[in-house]
Amino acid sequence: MTIAAPDLTRFATEILTSGGAAPEIAGKVAQRLVTANLLGHDSHGVGMIPRYVEGIRIGELDPGANAGIVQDNGAFILVDGRRGFGQIVAEQAMDHVIGRARRHKFALMSLRNSFHIGRVGDWAEMAALAGFISIHFVNVLSPSAHVAPFGGSDARFSTNPYCTAIPATENTPMTVLDMATSNIAHGKARVAYLSGKQAPENSLIDATGTPTTDPAVLFDDPLGALTTFGAHKGFGLAMLGDLLGGSLSGGGAFLPDRIRDGRIINNMLAILIDPDLFGGAGAFFDDVDAYTSWVKASPPAPGVATVMVPGDPERAARAQREKDGIPLDDGTWDQLVETARSVGLSDDAVASLTGR
Repeated sequence: MTIAAPDLTRFATEILTSGGAAPEIAGKVAQRLVTANLLGHDSHGVGMIPRYVEGIRIGELDPGANAGIVQDNGAFILVDGRRGFGQIVAEQAMDHVIGRARRHKFALMSLRNSFHIGRVGDWAEMAALAGFISIHFVNVLSPSAHVAPFGGSDARFSTNPYCTAIPATENTPMTVLDMATSNIAHGKARVAYLSGKQAPENSLIDATGTPTTDPAVLFDDPLGALTTFGAHKGFGLAMLGDLLGGSLSGGGAFLPDRIRDGRIINNMLAILIDPDLFGGAGAFFDDVDAYTSWVKASPPAPGVATVMVPGDPERAARAQREKDGIPLDDGTWDQLVETARSVGLSDDAVASLTGR
């Protein structure tokens, strides 16, 4: 099925409000989630709502929490998210570090103890819109590990995303690279599992370490694992996510004694750089334009319509989904409806909110 973004946003807001969030906060979180769907990142969209509602119910997510500065060293700040909605506390943390970057032309922020921060690209884009290059290392503390180390046969850490954004110029849209260090995000495997589809080749191993395309190995015992992209290269980036995103902040790397049921904690290192740090912003952005044009002028390979650079797929997905609606697989829809019922929304209310 497809649902228009405004309808899906109203539905998501009502579920989160009925689940214990203040209406204003619920609306902000819902908007961020639906934006992820619009950009084609369904793994970080409204399919996360059941986990959020469960986190509130068992006390692992504090829906009213705000971020607080723990250490203030001018251009370098440590922020605690206090287990609040990541879409709220990460935005507050980014507001802090953007202010520091404006004063110092460079700033570093370490955020710890945030509930799921959603699409990391949101925070890189926020910095880029303010005029800064932005680099992010993130780790994930969830109830179980999902990703196997290169050469290993069981899961030892999570999908630990990496993200970088470069501000737009008059001629070149914003460049945004936002990726899991696993071959696919755990949420993409969830979407495949709920929709009855297979996962891509070489993205999963079963409980014996044997490659498989069956996403059920992440959800049904005996559990398998995701694999890192690029073999040892993705594994190296994943380790940096845990150590730079997690350990440096004091939030910790993925270790079993730090995990609680119902918890999805993210820790993030964000580095902001003013493109004019050395007085060469004009030349830098001229090079961005020239280089992007050079790369995109490569003749497309057979079966490829055009060469895309980071950020292009999201822009294409948004244009299509704003026009045609956001597709939801049956499994995700069923989970959303069940969650809506669990917080007291009637089927008539669901139908009224979504037109379904």
